[in-house]
Amino acid sequence: MKKILNNPNDFVVEMLEGLLKAHPTQLSYAGDDVHCIVRADAPVVGKVALATGGGSGHLPVFLGYVGQGMLDGCAVGDVFASPSADQMFEVTKRIHGGAGVVYIYGNYSGDVMNFDMAAELAELEGITVRTVLVRDDIASAPPERAERRRGVAGMVFAFKTAGAKAAQGGSLDEVVAVAEKALANTRSMGVALSPCTVPMAGRPTFTIGEDEMEIGMGIHGEPGMKREKLQTADQIATRMIEAILADLKPATGDTLAVMVNGLGATPPEELYILYRKVHELLTGRGLKIHRAYVGEFATSMEMAGASLTFMRLDDELTALLDYPANTPFFKQI
Repeated sequence: MKKILNNPNDFVVEMLEGLLKAHPTQLSYAGDDVHCIVRADAPVVGKVALATGGGSGHLPVFLGYVGQGMLDGCAVGDVFASPSADQMFEVTKRIHGGAGVVYIYGNYSGDVMNFDMAAELAELEGITVRTVLVRDDIASAPPERAERRRGVAGMVFAFKTAGAKAAQGGSLDEVVAVAEKALANTRSMGVALSPCTVPMAGRPTFTIGEDEMEIGMGIHGEPGMKREKLQTADQIATRMIEAILADLKPATGDTLAVMVNGLGATPPEELYILYRKVHELLTGRGLKIHRAYVGEFATSMEMAGASLTFMRLDDELTALLDYPANTPFFKQI
């Protein structure tokens, strides 16, 4: 294992301390615990607050989207591990501005258990909490069992649209409805080329041949749909696009937001090669691309590979996607 770190046990805390020192005008923390990241100006009185959380190792997800126009807080766990219920509760108390709190996070059992406990604690304090689970990874379950799907990069679109609605003064019900609408129109799929190494484990999370790839692998190294020989960029893009479109079922003339996401060790040049084919195939099918996001939005430490995310847009989602946002890892004017 070659990593730039000190004691592996201090990896997450030292990362968070560095992040907070780098962005002091945007970020702070709650409850004397750097794992409880909040907006520096939290709480925003009268605004519905948005919170997320999950394990470290996925930057910019989750904490990278805390800021104006997006999230108000984020509870951070160890690498690939859920934050505690107490940490999420501390975040909730700090960001609550009197209009309720919406939890938006990925569908993972540990997160669900701890976030549900935090919501119960918040209710005892008179804080209304609503939950929206992200389930955009089509490789993790078929459509008839969509409730079991994992949450991956598509959660960024939920953060963006729901955050915009909250910033515009939307009610708790309206913010929840927008988040659910965005996710109902969002699908993702990824391909992994190499494993990553969790610092405290000191060894790769899985093994894969030099000439192999895994279609549909999860961001924690969860098994994908199929392992096979490495294909060309155009072939990889086509495989993922065909699968996503078959699940999303957009109509000719529909408009999409497109995300080509690197998993941590994929150069941007390779992501743009993928996007070249994505653009060609989507426009060739009569689909319109309103915005393209190419870069790292939800990673898996130093895993090589990429994911595609499509969100079908209507006028409401388009306007919310275009709304200004300013976080340490996401800025849109």
